[in-house]
Amino acid sequence: MTDACIVGWAHSAFGKREDAPDLETLMAGVARAAIEDAGIAPEEIDAGFVGVFGEGFTPQGFPASLVLQSVPELRFKPITRMENACATGSAAIHAARDFIAAGRGRLALVVGAEKMTSTPGPKVGDILLTASYRKTEQDIEGGFAGVFARIAEAYFQKHGDQSDALAAIAAKNHRNGVDNPWAQMRKDLGYAFCRTESEKNPFVARPLKRTDCSLVSDGAAALVLADADTAAGLAKAVRFRAAVQVNDFLPIAVRDITRFEGAREAWARAYAQAGIGVGDLSFVETHDCFTIAELIEYEAMGLAAEGQGGRAALEGWTAAGGRLPVNRSGGLKSKGHPIGATGVSMHVLAAMQLTGAAGAMQLPRAELGGVFNMGGAAVANYVSILERAR
Repeated sequence: MTDACIVGWAHSAFGKREDAPDLETLMAGVARAAIEDAGIAPEEIDAGFVGVFGEGFTPQGFPASLVLQSVPELRFKPITRMENACATGSAAIHAARDFIAAGRGRLALVVGAEKMTSTPGPKVGDILLTASYRKTEQDIEGGFAGVFARIAEAYFQKHGDQSDALAAIAAKNHRNGVDNPWAQMRKDLGYAFCRTESEKNPFVARPLKRTDCSLVSDGAAALVLADADTAAGLAKAVRFRAAVQVNDFLPIAVRDITRFEGAREAWARAYAQAGIGVGDLSFVETHDCFTIAELIEYEAMGLAAEGQGGRAALEGWTAAGGRLPVNRSGGLKSKGHPIGATGVSMHVLAAMQLTGAAGAMQLPRAELGGVFNMGGAAVANYVSILERAR
C-alpha cells in the first residue's frame, strides 16, 4: 500500500451564488483550477471522485461525469460519485485515498459541490431531515435544527445552561470568517449580538438562535491527491498522518447524544494511528453545523473534559491566539455549509494552513492539523490528521 498526499487545491466563494446557476458551473470553477494548482496536466489524472449530497437539492441525480464539462481530458477515466450526508466531501477523499493505496493510479481528483439556495426554504429543511432517522425524528419541531436543539437541551440538562458558551463559539467563528475571502458571511457580529434574542437573531429551535446555525450555501472545493512518490516531485504536498472513519447508530434515541461517541472513537483512533495526542495539534477545522456541535466536539477531540466544553469557548482556548485554534476559517457557521463541498473545503483550508498559504487566516504555528467532518448527528465521523510533507 502507498499513502496519498494533497498536492493541489481550489476553493470557490460560498454563499448565494447567482453567478453559478447549477452544479456543473460550481464544479467548473474548481476542478481544472485544482489540477493546475498541482502543476500537472489534466491527462495525468487517473480517476475522479465527486461529492454531492444525494437527496434532492439538484434535479441532476447523476453528477459524476459533470466534471467532464470543464475537464474533457478526463473522458474515459473512472469517475465516481460519493455520498455520506454532511460528510460527503470526506467520503470522496477517502475513496480517492483508497484508489491510490490500492495501486490503481497515481493521481486522483476530488470535487465536492452543492447548489442549495435555489431550493425553497421549507424544502431545504425537509431535505436536511433525510440525514436524521425519519421513523422517530421526522416530526421534531424545527427540522434538523430541532434535532440539534434536542441535543442542546439534553446537554444543558446534564451540564447546565451553556448559552453563553454557544454565543462565544458563534462570535469566534464570525470573527474568524472576516479573514476568509471565500466565507459567506464576512462580518464580526460580536458576542452580545450572538447571545441576545432579537428580531435579527430569533430562536430557530430553542435554545438555538439563528447565530447558532450554519448557513444554507452554494459552493465547491476540489483537491488533487497523489501517491507519495509522485508527490515528491511536485511543488507542495500535505501528508495524511491519519485518516479514520467511524459510523454510529442513526437514531439519536439509542445513543448518549451528549457525548458524540462516534466522534470520540474516530479521534481516538486517529491519534493512535498518527502517534500523537490532542496537545500535539496546531489547529483544528471541525464540523460546527450548529454551535452545540462544536462545543461537544471539543470534548470528543479531548481538548476539554466531559461537560467542560463551554469552558474552552469562554476562556478563549479555541480562539485564533488560543491553546488550540478551532475553525480559523470561520467554520460552517461563517464560511457556509454547501453539503457536498464541506469536507473537501475543510481539507483544503487545513492544507493551506500547513503550507503557509492561508493569507489573512494564517496561524503562526501550523505544523499538525486536525479535521473533523461528520454526517448527521455524529453518525458518519471522519477525522484526518495532516502535516506538511514538502
